[in-house]
Amino acid sequence: MKYRRFGKLDWEVSVLGFGLMRLPVIDGKKRNINEPEATRMVRYAIDHGVNYLDTGYPYHEGYSEGFASRVLKDGYREKVKLATKLPTWLVESTQDFDRYFNEQLKRLQTKKIDFYLLHGLNAKRWSKVRDLGVLHWAEDKMAKGGFEHLGFSFHDDYEVFKGIADDYDNWALAQIQYNYMDVDFQAGRRGLEYAAGKGLAVIVMEPLRGGRLAEELPAPVTRVWETAPQRRTPAEWGLLWVWNQPEVSVALSGMSTMEQVKENIATADISAPNRLTPDELSLIERVREAYNRLSPIPCTGCGYCIPCPNGVEIPTILRLYNEAVMYDDLQTAQFRYQNLNNLKEEQRADQCLECGECLEACPQEIPIPEWLKKAHALLKQKD
Repeated sequence: MKYRRFGKLDWEVSVLGFGLMRLPVIDGKKRNINEPEATRMVRYAIDHGVNYLDTGYPYHEGYSEGFASRVLKDGYREKVKLATKLPTWLVESTQDFDRYFNEQLKRLQTKKIDFYLLHGLNAKRWSKVRDLGVLHWAEDKMAKGGFEHLGFSFHDDYEVFKGIADDYDNWALAQIQYNYMDVDFQAGRRGLEYAAGKGLAVIVMEPLRGGRLAEELPAPVTRVWETAPQRRTPAEWGLLWVWNQPEVSVALSGMSTMEQVKENIATADISAPNRLTPDELSLIERVREAYNRLSPIPCTGCGYCIPCPNGVEIPTILRLYNEAVMYDDLQTAQFRYQNLNNLKEEQRADQCLECGECLEACPQEIPIPEWLKKAHALLKQKD
């Protein structure tokens, strides 16, 4: 296993972290974790050098943290650092900070957590928990030994990320979505570099976009990978691309099978900053281009169409529609449309009044109102 310094802390983290969000389950039910197999997988990973485990309050419908407490028995707790997260979207009052934290301690069967993250921050959630005094609460909790270090995971744009990073001087870590398709998405490459420059450890989530960059690939993408001079699986290429960047501390993988665990550990063993050659980076760039050519809407994300007079978040909606088609992953796109991107009802596609201002502004001459209708019809979740 390879290790990297964890931000400004005097500790080295395995480049591969185990995310306890996509564990094997029985009968397709998320809360019904296949504990014998999941335990075998997690302990195999720890035995082969993985020393960072990540869980969260809602994972596996609330059952992931309890599983973590059991899998870390028999001496395994001492071999890893454990991270979990405050469900910021559920917080309504200052009292909720202790309420959820104490519940998590019970689930995890521990008196102390190594890394505690504010989960899924965006502009709205950060403003809410910050104004409720979460930083004062966290400082007090760390002083009393409840957890060692504070961080945050993030889903919004770069300027919001930068603002959060600057709002507190003692962040230990930031967790962002990052992969070769999401270089400019949310915090993106700029956020990675900015956080690392401030001495934060940067935890990468979705290095393979939830597996979409590794499994059931579109034929045009497969054809590009087949031109590689050295045969690797798409998962290997994707992880090596993330680890190629020295600013990355650890890449989290939500592994669901023992085969994935073994493959990812083997890939971690050959990873290194700046390992990929110019030809290999060019290959991955061609894969990115092949995916982008699958996008039905030729939107470049320039933002000329906003602000919309009626408040519709046009670029976000068009991107989600494209992703649903590119990755053949409607469920994730629907979830993000309804939840993750924090779109209010008045910002969604069905609020378009067809005033035509976006048509005049769009340099790509995209018939935006027509696409917004199609996007809402596809992305709205059925009641």
